[in-house]
Amino acid sequence: MNALAARRRHPAAIALLLLLGLILTGVAYSTFAPKQADAATAAASSVEEGKKLFLANCATCHGLQAQGTKAGPALPGVGAAAVDFQMGTGRMPMAAPNVQAPRADEVRFTQEQISAVAAYIASLAPGPAVPDAEYTTGEGGDVALGAELFRVNCAMCHNFAGSGGALTRGKYAPALRDIEGKHIYEAMVTGPQSMPVFNDDNISPEAKNDIVAYLHEVDKQENVGGMALGNLGPVSEGLFVWIFGLGIMVGFAVWLGRKAA
Repeated sequence: MNALAARRRHPAAIALLLLLGLILTGVAYSTFAPKQADAATAAASSVEEGKKLFLANCATCHGLQAQGTKAGPALPGVGAAAVDFQMGTGRMPMAAPNVQAPRADEVRFTQEQISAVAAYIASLAPGPAVPDAEYTTGEGGDVALGAELFRVNCAMCHNFAGSGGALTRGKYAPALRDIEGKHIYEAMVTGPQSMPVFNDDNISPEAKNDIVAYLHEVDKQENVGGMALGNLGPVSEGLFVWIFGLGIMVGFAVWLGRKAA
């Protein structure tokens, strides 16, 4: 028993414990450190791939260094969110110069390719990042508050039901029906076309999620009051009355006149 206790107190035991601790530390470091290196390598690879895609598909209008040309604006500082919105909705690359880039039914690039281009543009200068998913689904959002925020900040251009509307010089506010929440959020933080920018100081991420929740709720609603007429308000309703209502009245008057004769 005394011999065992003596071995435990032996100076070599301390050295052995230190050696064991160093070995465990080395194993832990070798386990986690390569992951960080791999992440950095993956990020650099994504930027390089994004640069190649940019040069092949975007540089004609935006310049070889994304510095902008007469055909397209400079891109440093627009952020990954702007790239994800424009390419993710099929607006970019544009087939031909136009007053406004319309949303396309088909997106030409995969999400991986879009993310690569976004990473490249983000590497040029700081800008709005692609939003976290927790703020783009509308889940848990306050629909009533989102409706109020939408009416105050968005309805004057996009219509109270998100049906869109005309602007000046051939531009328009697009319809917001059946739009992915991520793209709604990205539009608010980047201000595409004639749209103003609503950063986090103007509308918080939680409030943006409320707006997304409201628009998704509008998508679910069924019209129970007859023809919606595009939900464009008194313009389409008045046009319907003038064309059909007045036409019916004129036809009825002609019929009465012929009958009296």
